[in-house]
Amino acid sequence: MNIPEKIEVPAPSAWPIVLAFGLTLVFAGMVTAASLSVVGLILAIAGAAGWFRDVLPVESHEWLPSTAEEIPIQPEQPAVERMTFRVPRSSLPVEIYPISAGVKGGLAGSVVMAGLAAAFGLLSGNGIWYAMNLLVAGLFPDMATETASQLGIFNLQAFLVAVPIHLLISLLVGLLYGAMLPMASRRPIVLGGLAAPLVWSFLIYSSLAVINPVMNQRINWVWFVFSQIGFGVVAGVVVARQERIGTRQPMPLPVRMGLDAPGLMEGHDQEQTR
Repeated sequence: MNIPEKIEVPAPSAWPIVLAFGLTLVFAGMVTAASLSVVGLILAIAGAAGWFRDVLPVESHEWLPSTAEEIPIQPEQPAVERMTFRVPRSSLPVEIYPISAGVKGGLAGSVVMAGLAAAFGLLSGNGIWYAMNLLVAGLFPDMATETASQLGIFNLQAFLVAVPIHLLISLLVGLLYGAMLPMASRRPIVLGGLAAPLVWSFLIYSSLAVINPVMNQRINWVWFVFSQIGFGVVAGVVVARQERIGTRQPMPLPVRMGLDAPGLMEGHDQEQTR
């Protein structure tokens, strides 16, 4: 292979730097002094003219000596590094609970929680309706000034507001249980009856002063946490006893993505029937 003694390369030029510096002075003079912009404009014009002269009508080049350098090529055999530890894969439930399981668990837990709240009202001497009225006391200004004995008396207006709120929250938590428990199917009571109630009790404790100041002043936190655990245990047991339904996780990726793959689906169905 013949290597030329010299090679032709574009000639170096300082005019682009002059043009850039001139434009910088033009814009700097807009916020400082007009004379600075005038100097920058002159430099910018000179830089543009000099740059164009370097490339038009014929581009400026120069010849540089070339040197041959031998680069040894040493082939390497890539080695596969074996992992000394096992990385666990993400655990996705193959079977989940239907929505009806969460609804049943939420309704069952709401009944138990209401019973525990009524028992607290009786044991504390405030009345069976005390906890229910306290739940919506922040929504009615007149109830904020009532005594504990007055809050223990049945109030139709508070009843019509408290019951839907209690059922709605219970159903939402029940649906959450239906989604969470398949990921901890071995210990549903620990997750649903202890971990989850303690977490949301802490969240309610940190935000109740803003959500319901009246309830925050009069609530018994020990009994509140006890009622949440009762709800969690009952809801977790009810959800865990429901029949599960299969997910699309065992199916091939094209089928899970909704692609038209009848051959894959047929093979999957045959494997399921074996």
